[in-house]
Amino acid sequence: SSLRMTITRTRIPDNDSALKSFCLSIESLFAKTSPFFEDGVDLRVGIFGGTFNPPHLGHLRLAEEVAPLFGLSRVIFVPSHTPPHKSALHVAAPEHRLEMTCRACEDNALFDVSDMEIAAKGLSYTVKTLEVFAGRKDCEPFFILGTDSLREIGTWKDSERLFSLAHFTVVTRPGTNFRAAWAGLPAQTRAQFHEAGESLVHASSTRVECAAVCGLDISSTRIRALVREGQSVRYLVTEPVRSYMIDKKLYRND
Repeated sequence: SSLRMTITRTRIPDNDSALKSFCLSIESLFAKTSPFFEDGVDLRVGIFGGTFNPPHLGHLRLAEEVAPLFGLSRVIFVPSHTPPHKSALHVAAPEHRLEMTCRACEDNALFDVSDMEIAAKGLSYTVKTLEVFAGRKDCEPFFILGTDSLREIGTWKDSERLFSLAHFTVVTRPGTNFRAAWAGLPAQTRAQFHEAGESLVHASSTRVECAAVCGLDISSTRIRALVREGQSVRYLVTEPVRSYMIDKKLYRND
């Protein structure tokens, strides 16, 4: 690959479990030769999952703003294989979304991309991804999500376990409200937390914290619509992503 960055690509034997593939993938992420490993210190790592269909400047700016707020050593973008809560109708093939995410992140040393969910194939569940990071003693994971995702988290697989596996960094932008989204969670979930200043602390000692960012008002849905209409998406995605979309004729016939 011509990409100037670290990406974990894992070839999975057919008889191996999805969880084993995650472990193989994450082991190479944290190998001593990897930029993730820095003199054996515990790393605060941001986990930024999503469809990235396509990845755009809003995603990149969000990660860039969140990282210093929580002292993150890395932000790992984890494109999903098949999102369980979205229609596959307008979703580009996993290999295209992975390649675009690599191209989007290639010039930022803070960002890395993992193919762990794509290599595992099938439906991508956040709980499986976080289980792998939570199992490492040299990593303190921070799961990055927006208020919309927080509001829906009660519908996610094993949602009761999610908050015990990582800190949750809830990104708010102008016009979004963390407390309103939090109030939408099931009462039994909220009962597992107590307030500590601006943070919510889980019974397992993980925290849910709000990250107010300026962000950029860009959406993948809008980008796909512009492509479908034959309009320019320059300055909404990075130039390497735009070139790839043109080369592969993505989203033209959505």
